[in-house]
Amino acid sequence: MLAVSYSLPLAGQTTATTSTVPNQQGLQSKALDLASFEKVWTTIRDKHWEKNPGGLDWTAIHDEFRPKMELAAGTPRARDVLREMLSRLRQTHFAIVPGSVYADVEPSANDETHGDGSTGIDVRVLDGQAIVTKVDSGSSADRAGVKPGWEIDGVSGVLLAPLIDRLKKDPSLTGLTLERAVQSRIGGPIGETGRFAFLDGSNHLQVIPLVFSSPRGVISSFGNLPPMHVWVETGRLGNTGYIAFNMFLDLVHVMTQFGNFVESCNRCDGLVIDLRGNPGGIGGMAMGMAGWLVDKPDQKLGTMLMRDVKLNFVINPRAQVFTGPVAVLVDGSSASTSEIFAGGLKDLGRARVFGTHTAAAALPSVFERLPNGDGFQYAVANYISEGGKPLEGVGVTPDVEVRLTRPALLSGHDPVLDAALEWIKGQRNTK
Repeated sequence: MLAVSYSLPLAGQTTATTSTVPNQQGLQSKALDLASFEKVWTTIRDKHWEKNPGGLDWTAIHDEFRPKMELAAGTPRARDVLREMLSRLRQTHFAIVPGSVYADVEPSANDETHGDGSTGIDVRVLDGQAIVTKVDSGSSADRAGVKPGWEIDGVSGVLLAPLIDRLKKDPSLTGLTLERAVQSRIGGPIGETGRFAFLDGSNHLQVIPLVFSSPRGVISSFGNLPPMHVWVETGRLGNTGYIAFNMFLDLVHVMTQFGNFVESCNRCDGLVIDLRGNPGGIGGMAMGMAGWLVDKPDQKLGTMLMRDVKLNFVINPRAQVFTGPVAVLVDGSSASTSEIFAGGLKDLGRARVFGTHTAAAALPSVFERLPNGDGFQYAVANYISEGGKPLEGVGVTPDVEVRLTRPALLSGHDPVLDAALEWIKGQRNTK
Protein backbone atom coordinates (compact mmCIF):
# COMPACT_ATOMS: atom_id res chain seq x y z
CA MET A 1 0.00 0.00 0.00
CA LEU A 2 1.37 3.46 -0.87
CA ALA A 3 2.01 5.74 2.10
CA VAL A 4 -0.15 8.85 1.73
CA SER A 5 -0.05 11.83 4.08
CA TYR A 6 -3.03 13.99 4.97
CA SER A 7 -2.90 17.76 5.52
CA LEU A 8 -5.60 19.88 7.08
CA PRO A 9 -6.78 22.82 4.89
CA LEU A 10 -6.64 26.42 6.04
CA ALA A 11 -9.85 28.29 6.61
CA GLY A 12 -11.69 28.96 3.38
CA GLN A 13 -9.84 26.27 1.43
CA THR A 14 -12.88 24.08 0.85
CA THR A 15 -12.02 23.61 -2.82
CA ALA A 16 -8.67 22.06 -1.93
CA THR A 17 -10.39 19.64 0.45
CA THR A 18 -12.78 18.28 -2.16
CA SER A 19 -9.97 17.70 -4.65
CA THR A 20 -7.69 16.00 -2.11
CA VAL A 21 -10.16 13.26 -1.11
CA PRO A 22 -10.66 11.86 -4.62
CA ASN A 23 -6.88 11.98 -5.09
CA GLN A 24 -6.41 10.00 -1.88
CA GLN A 25 -8.98 7.46 -3.04
CA GLY A 26 -7.29 7.22 -6.41
CA LEU A 27 -3.90 6.51 -4.81
CA GLN A 28 -5.40 3.81 -2.64
CA SER A 29 -7.14 2.23 -5.63
CA LYS A 30 -3.91 2.33 -7.65
CA ALA A 31 -2.01 0.64 -4.81
CA LEU A 32 -4.60 -2.14 -4.64
CA ASP A 33 -4.50 -2.63 -8.42
CA LEU A 34 -0.70 -2.90 -8.38
CA ALA A 35 -0.84 -5.33 -5.45
CA SER A 36 -3.35 -7.39 -7.44
CA PHE A 37 -1.00 -7.45 -10.44
CA GLU A 38 1.85 -8.74 -8.28
CA LYS A 39 -0.36 -11.39 -6.71
CA VAL A 40 -1.53 -12.68 -10.11
CA TRP A 41 1.96 -12.69 -11.60
CA THR A 42 3.56 -14.34 -8.55
CA THR A 43 0.83 -16.98 -8.25
CA ILE A 44 1.33 -18.11 -11.83
CA ARG A 45 5.10 -18.08 -11.42
CA ASP A 46 4.94 -20.30 -8.34
CA LYS A 47 1.93 -22.56 -9.00
CA HIS A 48 1.67 -23.10 -12.77
CA TRP A 49 2.41 -26.70 -13.78
CA GLU A 50 5.13 -25.48 -16.16
CA LYS A 51 8.29 -23.81 -14.88
CA ASN A 52 7.96 -21.50 -17.88
CA PRO A 53 4.19 -20.91 -17.86
CA GLY A 54 2.78 -21.29 -21.35
CA GLY A 55 6.36 -21.61 -22.64
CA LEU A 56 6.91 -17.92 -21.81
CA ASP A 57 9.70 -16.03 -20.09
CA TRP A 58 7.52 -15.08 -17.14
CA THR A 59 10.01 -12.54 -15.81
CA ALA A 60 9.93 -10.76 -19.16
CA ILE A 61 6.14 -10.81 -18.99
CA HIS A 62 6.34 -9.01 -15.65
CA ASP A 63 8.68 -6.39 -17.07
CA GLU A 64 6.35 -5.83 -20.02
CA PHE A 65 3.08 -5.56 -18.14
CA ARG A 66 4.07 -3.83 -14.89
CA PRO A 67 4.50 -0.44 -16.66
CA LYS A 68 1.10 -0.92 -18.33
CA MET A 69 -0.41 -1.56 -14.92
CA GLU A 70 1.17 1.59 -13.51
CA LEU A 71 -0.36 3.63 -16.33
CA ALA A 72 -3.80 2.00 -16.05
CA ALA A 73 -6.39 4.61 -15.07
CA GLY A 74 -8.78 2.87 -12.70
CA THR A 75 -9.61 -0.73 -11.84
CA PRO A 76 -11.55 -1.49 -15.06
CA ARG A 77 -8.48 -0.61 -17.13
CA ALA A 78 -6.21 -2.49 -14.68
CA ARG A 79 -8.48 -5.52 -15.13
CA ASP A 80 -7.99 -5.28 -18.90
CA VAL A 81 -4.21 -5.29 -18.42
CA LEU A 82 -4.39 -8.41 -16.23
CA ARG A 83 -6.63 -10.17 -18.72
CA GLU A 84 -4.24 -9.27 -21.54
CA MET A 85 -1.37 -10.76 -19.55
CA LEU A 86 -3.29 -13.96 -18.83
CA SER A 87 -4.24 -14.28 -22.50
CA ARG A 88 -0.55 -14.78 -23.31
CA LEU A 89 -0.81 -18.19 -21.62
CA ARG A 90 -3.36 -19.32 -24.23
CA GLN A 91 -4.88 -21.53 -21.54
CA THR A 92 -8.31 -21.62 -19.98
CA HIS A 93 -9.08 -21.53 -16.27
CA PHE A 94 -7.07 -18.33 -15.90
CA ALA A 95 -9.53 -15.48 -15.48
CA ILE A 96 -10.16 -12.16 -13.77
CA VAL A 97 -13.71 -11.74 -12.53
CA PRO A 98 -14.96 -8.22 -11.68
CA GLY A 99 -15.53 -7.67 -7.99
CA SER A 100 -19.26 -7.03 -8.44
CA VAL A 101 -19.64 -10.29 -10.35
CA TYR A 102 -17.44 -12.18 -7.89
CA ALA A 103 -19.79 -11.08 -5.12
CA ASP A 104 -22.67 -12.60 -7.11
CA VAL A 105 -20.79 -15.87 -7.53
CA GLU A 106 -19.41 -16.09 -3.97
CA PRO A 107 -21.90 -14.61 -1.49
CA SER A 108 -20.29 -13.17 1.62
CA ALA A 109 -20.06 -15.46 4.63
CA ASN A 110 -21.56 -12.58 6.61
CA ASP A 111 -24.71 -12.58 4.49
CA GLU A 112 -27.36 -13.99 6.83
CA THR A 113 -29.62 -15.00 3.92
CA HIS A 114 -27.19 -17.70 2.80
CA GLY A 115 -26.23 -20.95 4.46
CA ASP A 116 -25.68 -24.68 4.10
CA GLY A 117 -29.33 -25.61 4.53
CA SER A 118 -31.26 -27.22 1.68
CA THR A 119 -34.92 -27.54 0.78
CA GLY A 120 -34.23 -30.65 -1.33
CA ILE A 121 -34.34 -28.87 -4.69
CA ASP A 122 -31.86 -29.43 -7.50
CA VAL A 123 -31.87 -26.68 -10.12
CA ARG A 124 -30.40 -25.99 -13.55
CA VAL A 125 -30.41 -22.86 -15.67
CA LEU A 126 -32.37 -23.83 -18.79
CA ASP A 127 -32.91 -21.16 -21.44
CA GLY A 128 -32.06 -18.47 -18.90
CA GLN A 129 -34.52 -19.73 -16.27
CA ALA A 130 -33.84 -21.41 -12.92
CA ILE A 131 -35.72 -24.68 -13.37
CA VAL A 132 -36.26 -27.36 -10.74
CA THR A 133 -34.83 -30.60 -12.15
CA LYS A 134 -35.20 -32.85 -9.12
CA VAL A 135 -36.87 -32.86 -5.70
CA ASP A 136 -35.49 -35.09 -2.96
CA SER A 137 -38.04 -37.48 -1.52
CA GLY A 138 -39.20 -36.45 1.94
CA SER A 139 -37.62 -33.01 1.71
CA SER A 140 -39.30 -29.73 2.57
CA ALA A 141 -39.93 -29.05 -1.13
CA ASP A 142 -41.33 -32.55 -1.67
CA ARG A 143 -43.76 -32.21 1.24
CA ALA A 144 -44.88 -28.84 -0.15
CA GLY A 145 -45.67 -30.36 -3.55
CA VAL A 146 -42.89 -28.72 -5.59
CA LYS A 147 -42.40 -30.54 -8.91
CA PRO A 148 -39.60 -30.86 -11.49
CA GLY A 149 -40.13 -28.33 -14.25
CA TRP A 150 -41.27 -25.53 -11.97
CA GLU A 151 -39.38 -22.27 -12.37
CA ILE A 152 -37.92 -20.57 -9.30
CA ASP A 153 -38.76 -16.92 -9.74
CA GLY A 154 -37.25 -15.69 -6.48
CA VAL A 155 -36.29 -16.55 -2.91
CA SER A 156 -37.26 -14.34 0.05
CA GLY A 157 -37.86 -11.37 -2.22
CA VAL A 158 -34.65 -11.75 -4.26
CA LEU A 159 -35.39 -12.35 -7.95
CA LEU A 160 -33.15 -14.86 -9.76
CA ALA A 161 -33.64 -13.61 -13.34
CA PRO A 162 -31.57 -10.40 -12.86
CA LEU A 163 -28.74 -12.44 -11.30
CA ILE A 164 -28.76 -14.90 -14.21
CA ASP A 165 -28.81 -12.07 -16.74
CA ARG A 166 -25.86 -10.30 -15.08
CA LEU A 167 -23.72 -13.41 -14.93
CA LYS A 168 -24.53 -14.54 -18.47
CA LYS A 169 -23.21 -11.23 -19.79
CA ASP A 170 -19.69 -11.85 -18.43
CA PRO A 171 -17.77 -13.97 -20.98
CA SER A 172 -15.22 -15.02 -18.35
CA LEU A 173 -17.80 -17.04 -16.41
CA THR A 174 -18.64 -20.63 -17.25
CA GLY A 175 -22.01 -22.31 -17.10
CA LEU A 176 -20.75 -24.21 -14.06
CA THR A 177 -20.09 -20.92 -12.24
CA LEU A 178 -23.55 -19.66 -13.17
CA GLU A 179 -25.21 -22.79 -11.81
CA ARG A 180 -23.14 -22.55 -8.63
CA ALA A 181 -24.26 -18.96 -8.08
CA VAL A 182 -27.91 -19.91 -8.52
CA GLN A 183 -27.57 -22.94 -6.22
CA SER A 184 -26.13 -20.70 -3.49
CA ARG A 185 -29.25 -18.49 -3.69
CA ILE A 186 -31.68 -21.32 -3.02
CA GLY A 187 -29.96 -22.40 0.20
CA GLY A 188 -30.20 -20.81 3.62
CA PRO A 189 -29.40 -21.17 7.32
CA ILE A 190 -30.46 -24.57 8.69
CA GLY A 191 -33.71 -24.27 10.60
CA GLU A 192 -34.74 -21.01 8.93
CA THR A 193 -37.56 -20.62 6.42
CA GLY A 194 -37.30 -19.15 2.94
CA ARG A 195 -40.21 -17.84 0.91
CA PHE A 196 -39.90 -19.35 -2.56
CA ALA A 197 -41.77 -17.87 -5.49
CA PHE A 198 -42.43 -20.54 -8.13
CA LEU A 199 -44.07 -20.57 -11.53
CA ASP A 200 -45.80 -23.95 -11.61
CA GLY A 201 -46.63 -26.12 -14.61
CA SER A 202 -49.43 -23.74 -15.59
CA ASN A 203 -47.17 -20.70 -15.05
CA HIS A 204 -49.23 -19.70 -12.03
CA LEU A 205 -47.28 -17.94 -9.29
CA GLN A 206 -47.06 -19.91 -6.06
CA VAL A 207 -45.32 -18.48 -3.02
CA ILE A 208 -44.38 -21.36 -0.70
CA PRO A 209 -42.46 -21.21 2.61
CA LEU A 210 -39.80 -23.93 2.70
CA VAL A 211 -37.64 -24.90 5.66
CA PHE A 212 -33.90 -25.22 5.17
CA SER A 213 -32.69 -28.55 6.54
CA SER A 214 -29.33 -30.28 6.67
CA PRO A 215 -28.48 -31.51 3.12
CA ARG A 216 -28.84 -35.22 2.48
CA GLY A 217 -25.78 -37.41 2.60
CA VAL A 218 -22.82 -37.91 4.90
CA ILE A 219 -20.44 -35.09 5.83
CA SER A 220 -17.02 -35.60 4.26
CA SER A 221 -13.86 -33.52 4.20
CA PHE A 222 -10.67 -33.83 2.18
CA GLY A 223 -7.50 -31.74 2.22
CA ASN A 224 -8.24 -28.02 2.33
CA LEU A 225 -11.82 -28.46 1.14
CA PRO A 226 -14.57 -27.45 3.55
CA PRO A 227 -16.78 -30.27 4.90
CA MET A 228 -19.44 -31.25 2.36
CA HIS A 229 -22.39 -33.62 2.27
CA VAL A 230 -21.85 -36.56 -0.08
CA TRP A 231 -24.59 -38.92 -1.20
CA VAL A 232 -24.94 -41.98 -3.42
CA GLU A 233 -28.18 -43.07 -5.09
CA THR A 234 -28.65 -46.53 -6.61
CA GLY A 235 -31.58 -48.41 -8.09
CA ARG A 236 -32.96 -50.49 -10.94
CA LEU A 237 -34.87 -49.13 -13.93
CA GLY A 238 -36.32 -52.35 -15.23
CA ASN A 239 -33.24 -54.55 -15.55
CA THR A 240 -30.87 -51.60 -15.99
CA GLY A 241 -28.76 -50.46 -13.06
CA TYR A 242 -28.72 -46.76 -12.16
CA ILE A 243 -26.17 -45.03 -9.93
CA ALA A 244 -25.62 -41.35 -9.19
CA PHE A 245 -23.45 -39.53 -6.66
CA ASN A 246 -22.96 -35.83 -6.16
CA MET A 247 -19.16 -35.69 -5.72
CA PHE A 248 -16.03 -37.80 -6.03
CA LEU A 249 -15.43 -37.51 -2.28
CA ASP A 250 -15.82 -39.69 0.84
CA LEU A 251 -13.57 -42.22 -0.85
CA VAL A 252 -14.26 -45.20 1.40
CA HIS A 253 -18.06 -45.02 1.44
CA VAL A 254 -18.63 -43.92 -2.16
CA MET A 255 -16.17 -46.42 -3.63
CA THR A 256 -17.64 -49.23 -1.52
CA GLN A 257 -21.21 -48.43 -2.51
CA PHE A 258 -20.24 -48.03 -6.17
CA GLY A 259 -18.37 -51.35 -6.24
CA ASN A 260 -21.03 -53.28 -4.35
CA PHE A 261 -23.77 -52.00 -6.64
CA VAL A 262 -21.88 -52.73 -9.86
CA GLU A 263 -21.11 -56.27 -8.66
CA SER A 264 -24.76 -56.80 -7.67
CA CYS A 265 -25.74 -55.67 -11.16
CA ASN A 266 -23.66 -58.29 -12.94
CA ARG A 267 -26.72 -59.66 -14.76
CA CYS A 268 -28.19 -56.26 -15.60
CA ASP A 269 -28.86 -55.36 -19.24
CA GLY A 270 -26.75 -52.26 -18.78
CA LEU A 271 -25.55 -49.64 -16.34
CA VAL A 272 -26.31 -45.90 -16.21
CA ILE A 273 -23.85 -43.69 -14.31
CA ASP A 274 -25.36 -40.25 -13.77
CA LEU A 275 -22.70 -37.55 -13.32
CA ARG A 276 -24.93 -34.57 -14.05
CA GLY A 277 -24.24 -31.81 -11.56
CA ASN A 278 -21.17 -33.63 -10.24
CA PRO A 279 -18.32 -31.06 -9.98
CA GLY A 280 -15.61 -33.66 -9.40
CA GLY A 281 -13.33 -34.22 -6.45
CA ILE A 282 -10.60 -36.80 -5.84
CA GLY A 283 -9.10 -37.73 -9.21
CA GLY A 284 -7.91 -41.14 -8.09
CA MET A 285 -11.49 -42.29 -7.52
CA ALA A 286 -12.07 -42.22 -11.29
CA MET A 287 -9.36 -44.85 -11.72
CA GLY A 288 -10.79 -47.05 -8.98
CA MET A 289 -14.34 -46.91 -10.32
CA ALA A 290 -13.23 -47.60 -13.87
CA GLY A 291 -11.68 -50.83 -12.55
CA TRP A 292 -15.19 -52.26 -12.16
CA LEU A 293 -15.97 -51.49 -15.82
CA VAL A 294 -12.78 -52.23 -17.79
CA ASP A 295 -11.46 -55.80 -17.95
CA LYS A 296 -8.35 -55.16 -20.05
CA PRO A 297 -5.03 -54.51 -18.26
CA ASP A 298 -2.71 -51.54 -18.95
CA GLN A 299 -5.54 -49.14 -19.77
CA LYS A 300 -5.69 -45.56 -18.51
CA LEU A 301 -8.12 -42.66 -18.47
CA GLY A 302 -5.43 -40.06 -19.25
CA THR A 303 -2.53 -38.18 -17.70
CA MET A 304 -2.41 -35.21 -15.33
CA LEU A 305 0.68 -32.98 -15.44
CA MET A 306 1.77 -30.94 -12.42
CA ARG A 307 4.91 -28.89 -11.72
CA ASP A 308 6.98 -31.82 -10.47
CA VAL A 309 4.69 -34.82 -10.95
CA LYS A 310 3.06 -36.69 -13.82
CA LEU A 311 0.08 -38.77 -12.75
CA ASN A 312 -1.14 -41.52 -15.08
CA PHE A 313 -4.76 -42.46 -14.42
CA VAL A 314 -4.12 -46.19 -14.77
CA ILE A 315 -7.07 -48.58 -14.48
CA ASN A 316 -6.62 -51.74 -12.43
CA PRO A 317 -9.37 -54.23 -13.36
CA ARG A 318 -11.26 -55.73 -10.45
CA ALA A 319 -11.79 -59.44 -9.89
CA GLN A 320 -15.43 -59.01 -10.93
CA VAL A 321 -15.94 -56.59 -13.83
CA PHE A 322 -19.24 -55.47 -15.37
CA THR A 323 -18.97 -56.14 -19.12
CA GLY A 324 -22.40 -54.94 -20.28
CA PRO A 325 -23.26 -51.60 -21.91
CA VAL A 326 -22.38 -48.51 -19.86
CA ALA A 327 -24.04 -45.12 -20.36
CA VAL A 328 -22.65 -42.01 -18.65
CA LEU A 329 -24.88 -38.95 -18.26
CA VAL A 330 -23.27 -35.48 -18.17
CA ASP A 331 -24.20 -31.82 -18.39
CA GLY A 332 -22.63 -28.37 -18.09
CA SER A 333 -22.16 -28.87 -14.35
CA SER A 334 -20.16 -32.09 -14.78
CA ALA A 335 -16.57 -31.02 -14.17
CA SER A 336 -13.08 -32.07 -13.14
CA THR A 337 -13.02 -35.77 -12.14
CA SER A 338 -16.43 -36.27 -13.77
CA GLU A 339 -14.92 -35.17 -17.09
CA ILE A 340 -11.87 -37.37 -16.60
CA PHE A 341 -14.08 -40.38 -15.88
CA ALA A 342 -16.58 -39.78 -18.71
CA GLY A 343 -13.98 -38.68 -21.28
CA GLY A 344 -11.60 -41.50 -20.41
CA LEU A 345 -14.24 -44.22 -20.74
CA LYS A 346 -15.43 -42.65 -23.99
CA ASP A 347 -11.89 -42.65 -25.43
CA LEU A 348 -11.49 -46.31 -24.48
CA GLY A 349 -14.77 -47.16 -26.20
CA ARG A 350 -16.09 -48.50 -22.90
CA ALA A 351 -18.99 -46.09 -22.38
CA ARG A 352 -21.44 -44.06 -24.44
CA VAL A 353 -21.93 -40.50 -23.18
CA PHE A 354 -25.35 -38.80 -23.15
CA GLY A 355 -26.39 -35.26 -22.30
CA THR A 356 -24.84 -31.88 -23.01
CA HIS A 357 -21.28 -30.62 -23.24
CA THR A 358 -19.44 -30.76 -19.92
CA ALA A 359 -18.00 -27.79 -18.04
CA ALA A 360 -14.57 -27.93 -19.75
CA ALA A 361 -13.07 -27.54 -16.29
CA ALA A 362 -11.03 -30.70 -15.93
CA LEU A 363 -8.11 -28.96 -14.28
CA PRO A 364 -7.83 -28.47 -10.54
CA SER A 365 -8.31 -24.74 -10.14
CA VAL A 366 -8.55 -22.16 -7.39
CA PHE A 367 -10.64 -19.00 -6.94
CA GLU A 368 -9.06 -16.25 -4.84
CA ARG A 369 -10.00 -12.67 -4.13
CA LEU A 370 -7.47 -10.04 -5.18
CA PRO A 371 -6.57 -6.97 -3.08
CA ASN A 372 -8.68 -4.73 -5.35
CA GLY A 373 -11.76 -6.90 -4.85
CA ASP A 374 -11.73 -8.74 -8.19
CA GLY A 375 -11.72 -12.53 -8.33
CA PHE A 376 -8.80 -14.51 -9.78
CA GLN A 377 -9.14 -18.06 -11.06
CA TYR A 378 -6.07 -20.11 -11.90
CA ALA A 379 -5.27 -23.76 -12.67
CA VAL A 380 -2.48 -25.77 -11.06
CA ALA A 381 -2.28 -28.78 -13.39
CA ASN A 382 -2.94 -29.90 -16.97
CA TYR A 383 -4.82 -33.00 -18.10
CA ILE A 384 -4.52 -34.91 -21.37
CA SER A 385 -7.10 -37.59 -22.13
CA GLU A 386 -6.16 -41.04 -23.33
CA GLY A 387 -7.23 -39.90 -26.78
CA GLY A 388 -4.48 -37.26 -26.67
CA LYS A 389 -6.82 -34.29 -26.22
CA PRO A 390 -6.87 -31.67 -23.45
CA LEU A 391 -10.21 -31.60 -21.67
CA GLU A 392 -9.58 -28.16 -20.21
CA GLY A 393 -11.41 -25.55 -22.26
CA VAL A 394 -12.74 -28.32 -24.49
CA GLY A 395 -14.68 -30.64 -22.22
CA VAL A 396 -16.41 -33.88 -23.12
CA THR A 397 -18.71 -33.84 -26.12
CA PRO A 398 -21.51 -36.40 -25.66
CA ASP A 399 -21.89 -39.21 -28.17
CA VAL A 400 -25.60 -38.42 -28.06
CA GLU A 401 -26.48 -34.80 -27.30
CA VAL A 402 -29.75 -34.53 -25.40
CA ARG A 403 -30.95 -31.48 -23.46
CA LEU A 404 -33.21 -31.26 -20.48
CA THR A 405 -36.22 -29.07 -21.22
CA ARG A 406 -38.85 -27.61 -19.00
CA PRO A 407 -41.76 -29.18 -20.94
CA ALA A 408 -40.19 -32.64 -20.64
CA LEU A 409 -39.63 -32.22 -16.89
CA LEU A 410 -43.19 -30.99 -16.40
CA SER A 411 -44.47 -34.10 -18.17
CA GLY A 412 -42.46 -36.31 -15.84
CA HIS A 413 -39.74 -37.24 -18.33
CA ASP A 414 -35.96 -37.05 -18.20
CA PRO A 415 -34.99 -37.05 -21.90
CA VAL A 416 -31.29 -37.67 -21.16
CA LEU A 417 -31.98 -40.74 -19.05
CA ASP A 418 -34.64 -41.90 -21.53
CA ALA A 419 -32.12 -41.76 -24.39
CA ALA A 420 -29.58 -43.78 -22.41
CA LEU A 421 -32.14 -46.43 -21.48
CA GLU A 422 -33.28 -46.68 -25.10
CA TRP A 423 -29.68 -47.23 -26.23
CA ILE A 424 -29.11 -49.96 -23.63
CA LYS A 425 -32.35 -51.62 -24.73
CA GLY A 426 -31.10 -51.56 -28.32
CA GLN A 427 -27.82 -53.17 -27.27
CA ARG A 428 -29.72 -55.97 -25.56
CA ASN A 429 -31.86 -56.57 -28.65
CA THR A 430 -28.83 -56.83 -30.95
CA LYS A 431 -27.24 -59.65 -28.94
